[in-house]
Amino acid sequence: MRRLRVGGRRWPHARDERGAAAVLISLLLVPMLGFAAIAVDVGALYAERARLQVAADAAALAVAQDCARGACGNMQATADALVAANAGEATAAPPVLTSNPTSVTVTGSHPTEHWFAPVLGFDATQVSASATVTWGAPSAGTARLPLTFSWCEFAQQTGGGFPSGTTVRTIRLTKTSGTVDCTGPSNNIVPGGFGYLVTDPGECRATSAVGGRSYSSTGNTPSSDCSTADFSGLVGRTVLLPIFDEFGGTGSNAWYHVYGYAAFQITGYFLGGQFGTSPRPCTGNDRCIAGYFTRWVELSDDFTTSPTAPDLGAEILRLIR
Repeated sequence: MRRLRVGGRRWPHARDERGAAAVLISLLLVPMLGFAAIAVDVGALYAERARLQVAADAAALAVAQDCARGACGNMQATADALVAANAGEATAAPPVLTSNPTSVTVTGSHPTEHWFAPVLGFDATQVSASATVTWGAPSAGTARLPLTFSWCEFAQQTGGGFPSGTTVRTIRLTKTSGTVDCTGPSNNIVPGGFGYLVTDPGECRATSAVGGRSYSSTGNTPSSDCSTADFSGLVGRTVLLPIFDEFGGTGSNAWYHVYGYAAFQITGYFLGGQFGTSPRPCTGNDRCIAGYFTRWVELSDDFTTSPTAPDLGAEILRLIR
């Protein structure tokens, strides 16, 4: 601060001004540190909680996947490993299992030390985050492959209605199916129906629900809404197929009653025209899809679940937090 002089003499209260400024700064220092604590320490708390949320999500999904496959294993060890892998020294509380709906909740926590808040008497804050994952058999959703198979076909292909491993099988559509007792008049389940479903407008997919009816798309090739790329993109992937147990009607009024959804790993297909893989799993007038029914656990928004939906080997996980 510049000293004030009048008539060659220093003004008497200049020293007092300097002292007052020092007192003022010292008085403002505490609230300034308080604001720093808010800006820095609270920001660090939010960052730590975001990191813990990622860890809790990963841990809950890992535990749920194990349980959905039929063996929860050591849930605490799984949760500990995933929380530590995603959030360093954080710890996981014992996972909480519930039923109806079936779910698991994992909570991760970690004490976060502060930089500035200790001057206000706050050394650290315990930060935590929780994630809940539900799972169950699919009850409604969108089938990316607009085909349906009968319970009869599914049961015989899987040896009684349960997924049978990774043995690749060629499943022919009903017109040329050789599966005993699984076809109706003229080898078709419904007259004019080959197993193709009416697709959602402009999309190569079919929306359906357990207990509801899916309508038959007539013709011996896929819907006009489907391109060869739609089908080729599914090779090597697992899709959920609606399985029907009842049927009725004829032609464009034919319908299939959805019993449940089964997971099918696609390895090849031939559905007429350009709709086929090389090599083709069937030839001539046959229409078929190759692969195998399998057990499948998937985090998906395409399907909803219900405790009353039949378990045909597919389980849908849903992160609900």
